[in-house]
Amino acid sequence: MGATTKTMDGNTAAAHVAYAMSEVAAIYPITPSSTMGEVADEWAAEGRRNIFGQILSVRQLQSEAGAAGAVHGSLVAGALTTTFTASQGLLLMLPNMYKIAGELLPGVFHVSARAIAAHALSIFGDHQDVMAARPTGFALLCSASVQECMDLALVAHLAAIEGSLPFLHFFDGFRTSHEVQKIEVIDEAVMARLVNREKIAEFRMKAMNPEHPQLRGTAQNPDIYFQGRERPNPYYQALPAIVAQTMEKVGELTGRPYRLFDYVGDPQAQRVVIAMGSACETIEEAVRHLNGAGEKLGLVKVRLYRPFDAGALLAAIPPSARKITVLDRTKEPGSLGEPLYTDVCTAFVERGGAIPELYAGRYGLGSKEFRPVHVQAVFANMLGSRRHFTVGIDDDVTGSSLPVAGPLATTPAGTIQCRFWGMGADGTVGANKAAIKIIGDETDLYVQAYFAYDSKKSGG
Repeated sequence: MGATTKTMDGNTAAAHVAYAMSEVAAIYPITPSSTMGEVADEWAAEGRRNIFGQILSVRQLQSEAGAAGAVHGSLVAGALTTTFTASQGLLLMLPNMYKIAGELLPGVFHVSARAIAAHALSIFGDHQDVMAARPTGFALLCSASVQECMDLALVAHLAAIEGSLPFLHFFDGFRTSHEVQKIEVIDEAVMARLVNREKIAEFRMKAMNPEHPQLRGTAQNPDIYFQGRERPNPYYQALPAIVAQTMEKVGELTGRPYRLFDYVGDPQAQRVVIAMGSACETIEEAVRHLNGAGEKLGLVKVRLYRPFDAGALLAAIPPSARKITVLDRTKEPGSLGEPLYTDVCTAFVERGGAIPELYAGRYGLGSKEFRPVHVQAVFANMLGSRRHFTVGIDDDVTGSSLPVAGPLATTPAGTIQCRFWGMGADGTVGANKAAIKIIGDETDLYVQAYFAYDSKKSGG
């Protein structure tokens, strides 16, 4: 594929694929996902065509619950359908998500993962919302960077069609959704070549049609409901292989290979971290820096979180690993451990044999900073004995926090870095977005920009 580069944020990267691969988008705006719906609506107004030669039908509903209902109805009618949401908006969609998954409908939700209002509202990023969607039956696919937002969005749409199951493709709110990077854009013609047209025809044949009516939305009694609930098992058992094959196909055309779980670091690492989302970018940078100073460390990046392929996870971890820390960007009060940690523990227990020492850490809730120095603290903790911990805060209530000594400079020599401050609504963010896009699109330089918003009003 010819590398066409463009400077954009994560939301736009995901929307680029969603627009091309969908026929209908039912939307309702919520921070920080709103940009995806906005640009899709703008492209539709400009007459942009998807891979089917159509203009995407974009409809804004009165709430996220209405958007989810419209997605369900559109899929039942035989149209490839998408939506964009986050946080409480995703929670309002959960009832429909169970129906969409239960009916084996290949919709795709793109979620800029965001905190859930508990003791207080937070509009900022973590994984509390997508973790609430774990039981729905949606496949969960995670992107860690702006480039991955585009690449794995395509994997999600293709695998949904191929596997006849819905996907929730998520990436970190603000840290990825609003981060600007210079990335390689996947052309619509490339996407079109990868689509399984026979599977699309099969999906359309199941659509509601008065010419060949079907019974839908039944109520079932104890004699049959359980059996029906188990019937989709083969679809979920087959899906990891379908996703892996789709990743290979996309990788062959883009030159960017992905696996269900990607390992980076020393092949003989004894201490390994398992994580997903934008933290993987920070951890990888810190691992490469620390290994260059003589350490033997590693990182496993989680791509496909549901269905969870324990075999693929264990294959990605080097046999030399003796201590493993699992980092979760969510909190489940009262649980024995957060979701990713318990999944990793289960994988090792069910494998049998020797089990490495397992540590569980929480980080990054509500967009709390997670920097290389925090990664260093996580690896150092594996030489100690704090089994459950938080990192990035000073917890003076339960004393769970790791000590952090910093900073740890990992930026390559010669990198030009600039930091700007501004008052709310003074134009600083807009001006810097324009500047970074001009530099990225009009020069050969690689660019990256992140904007640290707060929720205060103009003048704040």
